[in-house]
Amino acid sequence: METAAITRAVPGDAERRIALRRMKRVATSLLAVAAVVFAASFALQDEIAWMGYVRAAAEGAMVGAIADWFAVTALFRHPLGLPIPHTAIIPRRKDEIGASLGAFVEHEFLSDEVVLGKLRSIGISRRVGGWLAAPENAERVTAEASVAARGVLTMLGDDDVEDVIERLARRHLFEPEWGPAIGRIGAQLVAADQQRAAVDAVLEKAESWLAGHPEAFGRMVSERLPRWVPGFVDRLVDDRAHREVLAFVRAVRADDAHPLRLAIDRYLAELADDLQHDPAMIARVERLKAELLASPRVREFAGEAWAAVKATLVDGLADPSSELRTGLRAAIVEVGTRLATDDALAAKVDDWVTDAAAYVVRNYRHEIAGVITETVERWDPRETTEKLELQVGRDLQFIRINGTVVGALAGVAIYAVATGVHALAISM
Repeated sequence: METAAITRAVPGDAERRIALRRMKRVATSLLAVAAVVFAASFALQDEIAWMGYVRAAAEGAMVGAIADWFAVTALFRHPLGLPIPHTAIIPRRKDEIGASLGAFVEHEFLSDEVVLGKLRSIGISRRVGGWLAAPENAERVTAEASVAARGVLTMLGDDDVEDVIERLARRHLFEPEWGPAIGRIGAQLVAADQQRAAVDAVLEKAESWLAGHPEAFGRMVSERLPRWVPGFVDRLVDDRAHREVLAFVRAVRADDAHPLRLAIDRYLAELADDLQHDPAMIARVERLKAELLASPRVREFAGEAWAAVKATLVDGLADPSSELRTGLRAAIVEVGTRLATDDALAAKVDDWVTDAAAYVVRNYRHEIAGVITETVERWDPRETTEKLELQVGRDLQFIRINGTVVGALAGVAIYAVATGVHALAISM
């Protein structure tokens, strides 16, 4: 809101041009009036005694007006188009002015004392935090960040991103040996009895399948009996085998110390140890890894992973009510609230911003100020003259007006003193 108000208060070039022309007409009109008064008073001064004072005032006004017109005009161009020395100062010394302006900004505005002192005095973290803590401002930041992020996602080439994903996968997933890493994780899981949940899940599935599919299990058993066994024997065997296996599975599920469970635990512990220390097992895992690495599925996985991530991000960023944007808004509000209320965090952020600004100022102040010098050097001399005249020309016209008034007063004063001295000399 404050920025908008400041922008409206600053007139544009068109307004400045109109104001400059108006002031030029006023200053020129005063010169013309002084000239007319001078002509009239000069003709009447012999007949009317006090007309001498009027003539002196008008004469002084013309001298002051013309002198100040010359001085003001000489800044921007040659008066009357005549190449008088030391005129058209701005177009002739444009590059020097730009260099001087850049050096002034570098040493006076980009000094450590000015920049760091200003940053320390304004409490930037609290200001930013208070602004971000407002929901409408957080929504604005979220919307702008979403647009920028979607633009970046659109510009990214899918093939390039897939190449990066594939390279990262190969470097961080396939280059290290898998056996020791898997073994260490497995040993930790077994030591913490984490494998029991997996065993319970397998036993639960096995019990559920056996209880629901006795015929299928029976067929599996009867198919392995000799063909000469009578059919009623097949059914008896199937039924008996089904009940025994089901009872066994239930017994294993019910007993945490069942021999089968203990055997599984020992097997997993031995497997974890072999994966870490047995060269043959490690080599076997590496061969499996090499086969997987040679598979085109690695590239397909990279493409599928990026396509899924990209689609999710684009959809989430485009939808104001998505979890992504909602979470981002909440995070921005939380950060703003903490910056505005947490003194320790605010102090850290202020120190970080100050240190970053100090680094930039110390190392790049010359380049920053050089932008001013280079910009002025690129300007056309006539364009530079017009720009500066529009900025200060209206105020300079007041110099012409003041010169006219001061010249008139000086002319009257000089004439009065000279007349008085002359009269005193005659009387003596």
